[in-house]
Amino acid sequence: MSKPLIGFLCWAALVGLREVDQAATADDLVAKNLEAKGGLAKIKAIKSLRMTGRLQQGAFTAVVGQEAKAPDLLRLTFTVQNMTQVQAYDGSVGWQISPFGGRKDPELLGEDDLRDLVEQADFYGPLVDAKEKGNVVESLGTDIVDGDEVQRLKVTLKNGDIVYYYLDPDSYLEIRTETQQFIRGSVRERVTELGSYKAVNGVYFPFSIETGPKRNPDAWARITFDKIEANVDISDRDFRLSR
Repeated sequence: MSKPLIGFLCWAALVGLREVDQAATADDLVAKNLEAKGGLAKIKAIKSLRMTGRLQQGAFTAVVGQEAKAPDLLRLTFTVQNMTQVQAYDGSVGWQISPFGGRKDPELLGEDDLRDLVEQADFYGPLVDAKEKGNVVESLGTDIVDGDEVQRLKVTLKNGDIVYYYLDPDSYLEIRTETQQFIRGSVRERVTELGSYKAVNGVYFPFSIETGPKRNPDAWARITFDKIEANVDISDRDFRLSR
């Protein structure tokens, strides 16, 4: 066997080993993250969620609510001065009611808003059953968040969007995510800070969320949940455009 061929085979073997190591590291971090939340069995034992809380952005406040059912039903509410905006996804159709714009009848969502809603509607999140969903998870090693070292994961969703997870090195819960959405040739970036984790039916959820455009921290909003309930009775009709 020629030396160039031997060299090529050695290089190919090393590349293959690096890919295996990277995949194992990513799988290991995902496993630790899911275990930190309560374990896959407890996570999948939850089939519905109802969340209520308050949004604050500067001096502005609003009451917010969220109802969700596995695998991909979602309904969001936003209430100010007895007027409630609704956005919902029924697994195939996204719609909204926008009374603040003088619209009291439901209408279909545009592409930009629908993209957000569809990705949020993934009930268990992109790390659970990632391969089955067509998501690709990679380990990016360590990074620094607020002066502390964290583990970093990159999740490329089936639609091409990217979510970066920043995991606390001790608890392995995510303390930050960064999302890149590719819409009509442009990139929309959003940062979400997560904290105040509490157990609900044996699964840990963040009760404090701060989120907004990556390049405009002044526009970020904080959501503080007062209550998160699991396995509540919610009708599928609540998510449909026509009920």
